[in-house]
Amino acid sequence: MTDENHAKVIKLFEDWGISYDNYTRTENPTHVRFVQDFFMKIYKNGYIFTQETEFPFCPKCNRFLPDRFIQGECPRCGFSQARGDQCDQCGWPLEPLKLINPQCAICGEKPIIKKTKHWYFDLPKLTDKIKKYIEENDKLPANAKNFSLSLIKEGLKPRPITRDNQWGIPAPFPGAEGKTIYVWVEAVLGYISATIEYFEKLGKPEKWEDYWFNHETKTLYFIGKDNIPFHTIILPALLLASGEDYNLPWTVNSTEFLLFKGQKFSKSRRVGVWIDEALKLYPADYWRYTLISIRPEVRDTSFTWEVFIEKVNSDLNDTLGNFIHRTLTFIHRYYDSKVPQPEKLDEYDKDVLENILKFKVELEDSMENFKLQNFILTTINLARLANKYINDKEPWKIVKENPEKAASTLWVATQIVKALATFLQPIIPQTSNKIWETLGLKNKSIQQWDGIIEKIKAGHKINKPKPLFKKVTLPETE
Repeated sequence: MTDENHAKVIKLFEDWGISYDNYTRTENPTHVRFVQDFFMKIYKNGYIFTQETEFPFCPKCNRFLPDRFIQGECPRCGFSQARGDQCDQCGWPLEPLKLINPQCAICGEKPIIKKTKHWYFDLPKLTDKIKKYIEENDKLPANAKNFSLSLIKEGLKPRPITRDNQWGIPAPFPGAEGKTIYVWVEAVLGYISATIEYFEKLGKPEKWEDYWFNHETKTLYFIGKDNIPFHTIILPALLLASGEDYNLPWTVNSTEFLLFKGQKFSKSRRVGVWIDEALKLYPADYWRYTLISIRPEVRDTSFTWEVFIEKVNSDLNDTLGNFIHRTLTFIHRYYDSKVPQPEKLDEYDKDVLENILKFKVELEDSMENFKLQNFILTTINLARLANKYINDKEPWKIVKENPEKAASTLWVATQIVKALATFLQPIIPQTSNKIWETLGLKNKSIQQWDGIIEKIKAGHKINKPKPLFKKVTLPETE
């Protein structure tokens, strides 16, 4: 079943235009070996201790209820479906015994309390180092920094890192037979083991160290705000406890929650759109553009069908698609599919060309600071500027009476089409590839970010253009 689902996920990523250098799984031998060796290091460094503790046990299922197998009311915010390791409402880390009115997440039975022995990670020992790392890291977004410092101010607690599960990575500690490592503390180590595995496949097994010990390297993490403590506290603490000079997270870009019509996404309540169902409704690039444009960067954001339709119909079809299609269609129809030779450029033409480079600078700043909403807004603003330029110049009116001026306009417009294809590559890659195909550009270097300055030469032949987008209406499910 896991093999089957893994293959399905890979296929979905491909369909959505998402690629990885190494998309792996945490039960692979490299990860298991690394995790066990890593935890033995921090065990020997004195950051692991044992303690007999009381733990909820389901008499009906006949097993202990760690983490996600128990739910109840959050003692901090009152959320009724909090889990044993964290509240999904307020994001606060929890312990199973802290839940109010707990019940087994599998059968709904009220658990009893039984004693069991577990191995604990001594987080309090690392409080000062973690606090220093967070306070001095000016790349951490405000929500990640403030939330993490609040946890530290309240006081870090030792975290049990073993579980009474039948599945998972066997705990390597002496006397820990039958115990497994808690999934969230071993999963964050997957960032390292995936790097190791990648270079093992390339036949360069030592190369992974450049990513984790060379301090010129920056590690970036894109997560939802409910995963903040695992990336700003747990992962750095583990790396520090190893005694080795690992690169700590350079930044943890943590978004707020994306809601569906004002509600939290929920599998059990069927609130939301599933990733496979989405592609049956509309192309991947429609979803990618909309979701990135409403990315909850500073506050919770709600997805609605009205927003989706507006983004696709107005931004993609009417603004972006309209400009590109009419520019290339005009060249195909009046210039035998060849980019026309510009004559003397006027000040308007020159200003528009200069604006391409100005937009490039702003887009670089947006991407480097993970302001993806602004990246999309800036790109679509370039398309708006381009539409205004074409409307002002009216090449369809002057092509016969002043062909030289019309040629200059179309040459400038072609450069904007090329720039948009480059800018859009990380956002809507399938559409970007279609634009490149229509432009007939096979030189990969000209498609790269720095290739923006290279112009498409007069006489270059383009392919017959086709509309890039179609207007959408509400899905039938609505």
